[in-house]
Amino acid sequence: MWRMSGVGMTAYHQSSNEREAAMADRKWIDLSPRTRRLIIAATVAEGILKVAALVDIARRPADQIRGPKWAWAPTVVLVNSFGGAPLAYFAFGRRRS
Repeated sequence: MWRMSGVGMTAYHQSSNEREAAMADRKWIDLSPRTRRLIIAATVAEGILKVAALVDIARRPADQIRGPKWAWAPTVVLVNSFGGAPLAYFAFGRRRS
């Protein structure tokens, strides 16, 4: 939808596809230093969670894990969900002793 302004036509309402396209064009260098630090911190935190979950899976006996160990390991590694898969393993994948 477009609306008339004193200077000319301006975008009044962008579609979600237009917003996504604009976001896809952003480069790392275009991000603010704060945004870059947040992305790096989130990436490091997710990496630490994944390593901790994999170490726990490797060390914990199979009878203390809900479901097969072979299914948890690739799930923790491959599912990119902002730490959701490792947190799900720690919350639901381990049996309480």
